[in-house]
Formats: sequence, structure tokens, C-alpha cells
Amino acid sequence: MSKFKKFYEGTYARYILPGVLLQSVLIGGGYATGREIYSYGAKFGAMGWIAGLTIGIGFALFAFLTFEICRIYKVYDYKNYIKQVIGPLWPVMDILTILIAILLIAVMAAATGSIFEQAGLPNFLGSVVIVLLCGLLNFKGSAFIEKFESIGTILLYGGYILFTILVLVKRGSHIGEVFATMDTSAYDGKVTVMLCIWTGILYVAYNINSIPMGMFSLTRQTKRRETLISGLIAGLLMVIPWFLSYFAMMCFYGDPTIVGADVPTPWLSMITSINGGTWLVVLFSIVMGWTLVETATGCIHMIIDRFDVALTERGQARLSDSKRGIITVITLIAALLLSRIGVVTLIEQGYTYLSYGFILFYLLPTLLVGGYKIIRHKD
Repeated sequence: MSKFKKFYEGTYARYILPGVLLQSVLIGGGYATGREIYSYGAKFGAMGWIAGLTIGIGFALFAFLTFEICRIYKVYDYKNYIKQVIGPLWPVMDILTILIAILLIAVMAAATGSIFEQAGLPNFLGSVVIVLLCGLLNFKGSAFIEKFESIGTILLYGGYILFTILVLVKRGSHIGEVFATMDTSAYDGKVTVMLCIWTGILYVAYNINSIPMGMFSLTRQTKRRETLISGLIAGLLMVIPWFLSYFAMMCFYGDPTIVGADVPTPWLSMITSINGGTWLVVLFSIVMGWTLVETATGCIHMIIDRFDVALTERGQARLSDSKRGIITVITLIAALLLSRIGVVTLIEQGYTYLSYGFILFYLLPTLLVGGYKIIRHKD
């Protein structure tokens, strides 16, 4: 037990845990259900892998840059981090971050509602369950969230690998046809390399907020080597499930009833189509439900942490449990109302608009200003 604790607090916490927290926040909602994978890559068919490669490189790069800025200036919340790269414009990030957090929780609630509905249960019940669970987890604190999301990563990868293998066994022959004919027919327009790359950049942009949500775990990093390796690991953890989903979808590419533009939960549709049985649907629901809770929990934890940082800077006490509860309830109610729009609409429109804001106020400043500061800093 002592060796495990030493590993957990040492190697794991410095190199792997930051990436685990990032992918736990990222792989929820449309990603967990497969909806985002279709919208931001799989719809391009045989050329979709270019978007996936862009996503992996992008997350690894910006994870490293962010981790290193946090380490150099010892800032472990998004407000003080963003002040290092955009200075007095930092309040803009407050607006963008809170909006994307509420939107993400709305996607979680809408996606869970869709899963409940397909399982024959009331749609609204799924939304209520997701918000209650993430509210409870936030009362447990950071240490509990770290453990919960570490277990979730193991569960997620086990589920994704199992689901992908089953789909490939049943429908794997279709992948060869898609790539042999360079099929991109599901996209209404011409698919180009630059379109795929830009789509990947947009995906990284609106999901970049997942990095600040895990900043509280970066206090253990003390060397550039640690931030570099953990950044690379974070990129891999984020993109491996993307490619598992992508290849599974290529098994059904061209069938709009399984992975089409109007399918809210492609993974569930694929599992059902291969006659996976009730046990597989139940397992999928558990895995997806866990990841949805992880993402929503991370969103609310970030908002609460932002309030705590502001109070501490003013010399005031951190939020009491009752005030944390009020913030949690307000955030969840706003997300619940927004979730009634539907998961497809939220992903296709809401995410895209916010992406441009994060490109201007996070990606470019982090790359240019943050990169310059890192180069000038002597490790």
C-alpha cells in the first residue's frame, strides 16, 4: 500500500494525473456518446483521421504550454494563468469559461437524457441524475474528484476498447471499402486537408477549457521535463478514444441511421445495431454516465474554485458549504434549462461560436506570449 501511495503521489501525480483530469473533463457529452467525433472528424470519412491527428497534436502542445506557464509562475487557477498571457483582458476569459462550462453541463444533461430515453426511461430523469451526482461530488472536494476521475479513466478505456473490438469484429470489413474508395460522401461539400485541419483546430479551441479545469493538480510539477512529458501524455489520453470512436464509425459510414448527422448517440446506435445485447447497453450506459458526471463535475469545480481564488485574493474566507451549494444549484439549473435544446444543436452551434473566442483569448496568447515567456525562462 505504501508503494502504491508513493507512486500515486509521485510519478502518477506529476506525469499522468493532469492528463487524466483533462480527458475526464473532455470526454463527456458528445465525445462520450460519439456525437462530437462525428461532427468534428468522422463525417469526413476517409479523411477524418487528419482532424484527429490535428486534435492530438494540438492538445499535447497546449497542455505542455499551459503546464509550463503554471509551473514557472506558480499559478494554478485559470484567472491568474490567463493574466500571464493576456494581461488586463483576463475578464473576457471569465465570461467565456463560465459560458462553456454551463454549455458543457447542458450537453452532459442532454446526452444522459437521450441515453435514458433510448433505454425506455424518462428523458428528464437522466438530466436530473447527472446534475445531482456532479453536485454531490463537488461537495466531496478535490482529492475525491481526483480519485473518482482516475477510476473513470480506467473504466472509460476498458469500455471503449471493448466496444471498438466488438464493432470491428462485426463490421470491420466496411472500413477497407471506405478508405479504398476515399469515401467522404456523408459531408455535404468538398473535403480538403485544410478543412480537416481547421476542424481539428476548432475542436481543440472549444475544448481548451478542459486544461484550466485540471490546474489544481499541477502543484506537484517542479521541472520542465515533467510538464513536457505530462503534456504529451495528456494529448495521447485525449485522442486515443477519439480514434477508437472514429474507426468504429467508419464501420457504419454511409448509414445515416447509425452515424448520421441527426443521430444524438452514435455509440449506442452502433452497439444496438450489432445486437450487443442488454448487458452491453447497460455497460455502455455505466461507462458513458461515469464520463458525463466527470465532465460536469470538473466544470462546476472550476467555477467554485474561481470564486475561492477571488475571495482569497481579497483576504476573505473561502466559500462555505452553503454558498458552494447555491453556486452549484444555480449553475445546474441554468444548464438543465439549456439542455432542453438538445445535444446535436448544442454541439453543432454553441461550441462553434465559443471556439472563436477561445482561439483569440487562449490559444493564440498561450502560443505566442506563453511560448515567448517559456523560451526566455531558464529552467
